[in-house]
Amino acid sequence: MHLKVLGLFLTTTLLAGCATQTFTINGEGGEVPTYKKSDHFFVNGIGQEKITNAAEICGGAENVIKVETQYSFLNGFLGFITYGIYTPRDVKVYCKAS
Repeated sequence: MHLKVLGLFLTTTLLAGCATQTFTINGEGGEVPTYKKSDHFFVNGIGQEKITNAAEICGGAENVIKVETQYSFLNGFLGFITYGIYTPRDVKVYCKAS
């Protein structure tokens, strides 16, 4: 029984992908995020939306370098152990140094 559960967990972990979407806006750089948070979604985020205003965070659209959203292994693991009820996503905003 325990071997079946372990096999199911490993198979699910291997099939579940981590994903990162990066939107580069104004050039290169920004290795350290200016703003970082985790958005909380439920039931895989169906019908839910979170808005992060990068221009407001960076003090103007001209100061935004890039915006990144990430579904990490930890996010996937939390979704797995809650049977998809809780599915967080991470967001990072990179601004030009002032």
